[in-house]
Amino acid sequence: MQAGRVSGGIHFHGTDGLSRERPPSRPAPRQLPGNVRHFVNRTDELRRLAAHLSGDREPFVVPVYVIAGTAGSGKTALALRWAHLVRENYPDGHLYVNLRGYDPGEPVAAEKVLPRFLMALGVPAAAVPSDSESAAALYRSVLADRRVLVVLDNAATVAQVRPLLPGDGSCLAIVTSRGRLSGLAVRDGAYRLTLGTLPEAEAIALLRTVTDGARADGDDRLAELARLCACLPLALRIAAERATDHPYMPIQELMDELRDESRLWDALSTGDEEGEAVRAVFAWSYRALSPEAARLFRVLGLHPGPEFGVGAAAALAGLSVRTARQQLDVLAGAHLLMPTAPDRFEFHDLLRAYATDRVRQEELPEDRSAALLRLLDWYLHTADAAQAMVMPAEDRLPLGPPNTGVEPLSFADHHQAVDWAERERANFLPVVQAAEKSGLDRYAWQLPAVLWNAKSPSLLATDWLAMGRIGLGAARRLEDLTAEAGLLESHGFAWTKTGRTTEALDSHQRALAIRRQLRDTEGEAASLNAVGLVHLRRRELSPAGARLREAADLFGELGETHWHAVATANLGLVDYEAGRLTEAAEEISLALAEHRTEGAERSIGNALWVLSRIRLDRGQHQQALLDAQEAVRIALDLRSHVLEGNWLLALGDAQRALGSYEEALTSYHRSATLHRRLGDHSREALGLQGTGETYQCLDRTEEAAHFHRTAAAAHRELGDAWNEALALDGLARAVRAGDPAMAHGYWTESLRLLCRYDDPRARATRRDVERRLGDVETGG
Repeated sequence: MQAGRVSGGIHFHGTDGLSRERPPSRPAPRQLPGNVRHFVNRTDELRRLAAHLSGDREPFVVPVYVIAGTAGSGKTALALRWAHLVRENYPDGHLYVNLRGYDPGEPVAAEKVLPRFLMALGVPAAAVPSDSESAAALYRSVLADRRVLVVLDNAATVAQVRPLLPGDGSCLAIVTSRGRLSGLAVRDGAYRLTLGTLPEAEAIALLRTVTDGARADGDDRLAELARLCACLPLALRIAAERATDHPYMPIQELMDELRDESRLWDALSTGDEEGEAVRAVFAWSYRALSPEAARLFRVLGLHPGPEFGVGAAAALAGLSVRTARQQLDVLAGAHLLMPTAPDRFEFHDLLRAYATDRVRQEELPEDRSAALLRLLDWYLHTADAAQAMVMPAEDRLPLGPPNTGVEPLSFADHHQAVDWAERERANFLPVVQAAEKSGLDRYAWQLPAVLWNAKSPSLLATDWLAMGRIGLGAARRLEDLTAEAGLLESHGFAWTKTGRTTEALDSHQRALAIRRQLRDTEGEAASLNAVGLVHLRRRELSPAGARLREAADLFGELGETHWHAVATANLGLVDYEAGRLTEAAEEISLALAEHRTEGAERSIGNALWVLSRIRLDRGQHQQALLDAQEAVRIALDLRSHVLEGNWLLALGDAQRALGSYEEALTSYHRSATLHRRLGDHSREALGLQGTGETYQCLDRTEEAAHFHRTAAAAHRELGDAWNEALALDGLARAVRAGDPAMAHGYWTESLRLLCRYDDPRARATRRDVERRLGDVETGG
């Protein structure tokens, strides 16, 4: 069995013997953007869509509708109009995503959308699989008995769409694209509706609807205006808004202005009549803006991410936040920006391209560079402020004051900082890439360095690694050894979180070598602590203890009481794993006392979960439970999935020891799903292993064997001989009654693996396995 099998299809049952699933929560997401104002016409298209949906269709096949057409033809408006008309038929929810298939930046991949959709459907963030195939399978399973409407806007390729299609025929999927997406028609039976430009009469009706009450122009004049807009809805709406804003300006004068812009675009024409008309309308609306609003519009074309907030916009333009908010409202009122949330905006992809063109044409290279610098500085200093709340014990980079014109955010508490990191999560990698592309190596390494400690709970270690690689390259180009060592350390921790301990050890050892070269004693101590933790994760207890002892001694010499306590607690975990409970208890108690004095919540929780395990081994089950519960409460307060997932393992062990099997299964289940989401398959398997032990206590041996078998396969795949041996021991106990010969084989293999270890706990475990093996051989 492959370890990859761990990531899907594992079910955790109740304890009543009926193997019942706990009923899931059934939220009904309502993600559709608001219905389109001033929507007129397209009645024939709406009739055709409705007729096809209500007609005879192959049973169990998901109805998929592709609305295709040129840019600005109103695909999204029609899709949303129809979605709002039929939404009552889909009471279990409405999902929406803009796939940004034609934005200047990277399109949104299905693997990025699946977690958002799953969480909206009630799947906890921690339970979302990290691999896209398992996530897509879970998505289809969740939708299997629901009636859900899914709108996939602005798709460029079939690959963006197919994993997001429901698998159940009671759902409805609406897709918009400039392309034909023929693969959906061939393989998925999609119905395609291609939009052209509006008939002239309908174009006039749209102009009249938008300008209702503001003007009284004749049809002949409006027909001329419609032709100048190529009868494209996007261009018509912007032109109508412009006409509404100037109710006393003769329409002839407005059209003369538009003709002037058309002539400009004609001189640059590529032969695309509709595209040129749209760009002419953009230019016409843009020229009508105040100089301040026009400048903000074009510099926003420099923002590399999919959406932006007021603070980032203010930094780009060098404005106060108050002024930027006022000008953003002007741009949204002119339909040149789309609000996505309070104080957050995005471009239509055509308008983003136009803004990017304008900033290149109208801003001097040095002014564009200054704007990007302000943006990068805003992200850097705001992330630094977030780090101070999210990871207050970590050293901060000596950044100096923000650049002129930059007003970074500040945060009142931990939760505000985490909320900001969540909102901006999709922008972090594009911002770091923009720094690299512009040759701004200082920002290219400082941003990922700071973001390691300011990242949101939903940002996976693999997501940070993409930024970290850019940062490491920048630090090396600058020949900044201190920066390189810091980024190598973050790489090491990221690799550990993904179970890649070989890469983690290499990264930390490289950082250690650099810090010794620089005679950076504090950095050397930090690297020794990190190296020791990787050895501990691999259950290489002797080198782990040696490195952690060196780290504790160095921290002590430096007077770093917090970090000395951290290293001491880590030594306590080494002694616990080795079965030296007296030494472990002394070290943990000393560290915990220091952390409580400091009020260092994260470190308090880290000491408590180890103390819980020590007390459990000593038979102090109730106190072990209280320690684990306090640790988990701290993790929840910190909104840290990493800490919660790990400390839940200790909580599950204490609950199982006290006979609270239902609660133990819940703890193991959440731990396993958290670690699956985080990509930590080693600790995921520990959650499965705990589940197996709990079912063994309940005499549900088939289920116990299933979980132990799955855990053993995962540990084997990861090269974790110790935990594979423990899982095989559990598997042998589960199958012994029904198949003693199979149990004998599992115990024999477990014993072979345990012979690699010679610490007190390993020796005691070997003796237990040898006794069980002897019993099965003698029939005892």
